[in-house]
Amino acid sequence: MRQMPSNSVRSPAASREESARREMVERFVAPRGVDDPRVLAAMREVPRHLFVPEPLRGKAYGDHSLPIGFGQTISQPYVVGIMTSRLAIEPGHKVLEIGTGSGYQTAVLSRLARTVYSLERLDELARRSSALLRQLGCQNVSVKAFDGTYGYPAAAPYDRILVTAGTDEVPEPLLAQLAVGGRLVVPIGPPDRQRIRVVRRRKTDFAQEDGEAVVFVPLVGKFGRAGIPG
Repeated sequence: MRQMPSNSVRSPAASREESARREMVERFVAPRGVDDPRVLAAMREVPRHLFVPEPLRGKAYGDHSLPIGFGQTISQPYVVGIMTSRLAIEPGHKVLEIGTGSGYQTAVLSRLARTVYSLERLDELARRSSALLRQLGCQNVSVKAFDGTYGYPAAAPYDRILVTAGTDEVPEPLLAQLAVGGRLVVPIGPPDRQRIRVVRRRKTDFAQEDGEAVVFVPLVGKFGRAGIPG
């Protein structure tokens, strides 16, 4: 885990933003089943407003998703909280994230895991998110720009894998890169409504359980929804 830098003297704006983060967690995340104290602490600390376009920053701490360009969105706070909670990340874990997007979810993961590899198919979005994550001191994150449905074999296996886009079934390469005892979280279902699926890898097979209803943009790529190309 890497700590984001903080100033000993906070400006009024920084204090307001910190209060907004606390209120976001207390109103929209903690009361809805997200009870992992480490996840809640990470969401109180990561400056969500920096991950949305400047004209929308006044809405950054509301209970909704927001567009970030390229046809992509930043997920609503509750969804980030519940997906992260379902991963059950421990401090020594190596995590693979499919779909960097704005980088907000990546920043939350970085505060919980030892190392985070994040894959984003859109070059410009990957560059923008990577630069912001570096600026915020997330030194344990590596963002790669390519089709995330292939996974990232070079650093496999992973203790945890998070897919931040909806698909019909879990891409086989991701299952292959999940460590024994590991956990993968992915939205599974039709484009207009999915369920959060938790997949656990056992010694000889996989166990799975479907949970909360969510709506995500499609997982695009070779092994994504109906093989939609990147």
